[in-house]
Amino acid sequence: MGQCHGKTTTGKQQQQQQYYYHPQSPLSSSATNGVIPSVKNTPARSSASPWSTPYPHGLSPSPSPSPLTPGRRFFKRPFPPPSPAKHIKASIARRFGHAKPGPIPENGAVLEPELQFLDKNFGYNKNFGVTYELGKEIGRGHFGHTCYARGKKGVVKDHALAVKVISKLKMTTAIAIEDVRKEVTILRALSGHKHLIHFYDACEDADNVYIVMELCEGGELLDRILSRGGRYTEADAKSIIVQILSVVAFCHLQGVMHRDLKPENFLFTSKNDDSDIKLIDFGLSDFMRPEERLDDIVGSAYYVAPEVLHRSYSLEADVWSIGVISYILLCGSRPFWARTESGIFREVLGTDPNFDDIPWPSVSPEAKDFVKRLLNKDYRKRMSAAQALTHPWLSSESHPIPLDILIYNLVKSYLHASPLKRAALKALSKALTENELVYLRAQFTLLEPNKDGRVSLDNFRTALMRNATDAMKESRVPDILNSMTPLSYRKMDFQEFCAAAISTYQLEALETWEQIGSAAFDYFEHEGNRLVSVEELAQEFNLGPAAHSLVKDWIRNDGKLSLLGYTRFLHGVTIRSSNTRH
Repeated sequence: MGQCHGKTTTGKQQQQQQYYYHPQSPLSSSATNGVIPSVKNTPARSSASPWSTPYPHGLSPSPSPSPLTPGRRFFKRPFPPPSPAKHIKASIARRFGHAKPGPIPENGAVLEPELQFLDKNFGYNKNFGVTYELGKEIGRGHFGHTCYARGKKGVVKDHALAVKVISKLKMTTAIAIEDVRKEVTILRALSGHKHLIHFYDACEDADNVYIVMELCEGGELLDRILSRGGRYTEADAKSIIVQILSVVAFCHLQGVMHRDLKPENFLFTSKNDDSDIKLIDFGLSDFMRPEERLDDIVGSAYYVAPEVLHRSYSLEADVWSIGVISYILLCGSRPFWARTESGIFREVLGTDPNFDDIPWPSVSPEAKDFVKRLLNKDYRKRMSAAQALTHPWLSSESHPIPLDILIYNLVKSYLHASPLKRAALKALSKALTENELVYLRAQFTLLEPNKDGRVSLDNFRTALMRNATDAMKESRVPDILNSMTPLSYRKMDFQEFCAAAISTYQLEALETWEQIGSAAFDYFEHEGNRLVSVEELAQEFNLGPAAHSLVKDWIRNDGKLSLLGYTRFLHGVTIRSSNTRH
């Protein structure tokens, strides 16, 4: 299972890990000579510009270029800067039971360790040895190891299998036990996707928990990357990325966030070059309820998203990890690299990936745009996994577009918006380019419009239930339909669906945003712009009288929204969500 520190490995895996982490390996960037450079945040764009968006609370715009880019100067500080890894290491220690021991009572009696009170009975099948024959070890992780196995009876008789053996001795915290329980629950609940590892059974005895899965004999994606000299061609990378996006979009629709996406967690089913890949290791995964944000820090350092380090994140963090994998596939090095965890986290938080050095000049503009839109530090501007499958770079690939849970969240917000906000979004939808319409048409088609070309709440409900697994029920994704009840009384045509299902933040990430915004304002000026007061705008965003100055400059002398006001109105006032799991 993944964590923000190196895994202990032996034998062949240890040699491989040394090669992978070596600063001169194909998957590394320039060496830093042990110096962690200071990272200076550049100021945000002038507030006078109508095209900029306030960053989420705690997130600064990325400086450019990266201080770790070869040929750049390094700056030393007299004292080391505060380590962003400090609270992360504390979180990891609590999760895996390495926290410092508690106080000693005054009478000198040592407190009983927590593990003596932990219930390690999972209720799984206790006849593992009757049904399965365990073979040699094929991999090792933090909690245990994976072995070959063969079925001895039942539907798996004579089938080659993989068994993940998790030591109960290493389950020293309640969180660690819950992680194992949740991994089995998620694997049981998720089903029906060709790029998802197939789960067979969960067993236990006094010493271990055994998770029985299909055997993938083609090795890790990481091994394939290294065997190719560190990078894939664009054509081959597309094939891999499409499979990754497809299975992650499926998980996200079910309300499951993986939280540890990396090349080591994608296995090839066989050694053939055109073999399919399978997503494995849901040990750090979690169910995501609608509009929920998580705050516990898990994952692997090189692939962790900025908002995870800020302890407020959702499904977009998985998309960031896919962006890191895509970057590695296309150029053979990591977008963020340092010799220490603290250095890696500073890179993730404060620098932009390098798209200037070889081989990036020879990579297509579409591929670079694709990776940049996944590695946007503002999570609101990233494409969703399903949306990324419609990106122009992947248009040559023949693949189905899955239903996107993002559509439900956006339509729900639109239905509860004010008439002025809906008018602003309708004007914006009329300025969309064909590239954005490809995604919206695909999603509208998946809702199976009625004969009159419109959709109602029943269409959204039917489409969701058509794709439902037990995981969707566990994560309570269908609860979002309760917030879409206004559609019970009316229907939505494609034009209004476009207005409801577009994200202003994602559009702002496009190079053509200024043209789109200007064209949208022209439509708004003719069709939706009306007299509006400071008080009405403040009420729109629940601002008190003391904050009226924030929106005062949005209104022209004639009492209508200016271009600046229109774009600010679309973005809204950034308020940090308080809906966080503790």
